[in-house]
Amino acid sequence: MSQDRFVLLEPGAVRPGRIPLPPAFAVKATTDDTEGRFSVLEVTLVQDIPRHVHRHADECVYVLDGVLEIEFDDRRHRAPRGTFALLPRGVPHALRGASDPPPRVLQISSPGGWERYLEDLIEAGPAVFTEGRLDPVKVNPIVAKYHIGYEEQS
Repeated sequence: MSQDRFVLLEPGAVRPGRIPLPPAFAVKATTDDTEGRFSVLEVTLVQDIPRHVHRHADECVYVLDGVLEIEFDDRRHRAPRGTFALLPRGVPHALRGASDPPPRVLQISSPGGWERYLEDLIEAGPAVFTEGRLDPVKVNPIVAKYHIGYEEQS
């Protein structure tokens, strides 16, 4: 029944997952909560997210605080607090912090699965980084099952 899926989170609370995520990622609605339709996370962008493409999911980002830089297709956009962006599947994009403190965003992915991707990435640990940055060559084998691909430098 729909009433069994009701979720009410107190300020600062998060939904439990398979593993705990770092404080920069606060899961508000899991893929299971929404029967797969979407997932919702509050994210503090402490590290830039390299150019990548979602082949099956649309992503929405609403800037809660700070300034986010969005690279969409081949254009860059400055997104201050209150900005909303729909990043449709199939179009390469990147997200970068453009403020100090780093921007905080509400991220919605449809269909869901974003929190599961993050759990897999966190479980992989430092193995997915090169010189402190997410390494597309190391990340792509992990994210392939989520139909995400990071652009690899040639």
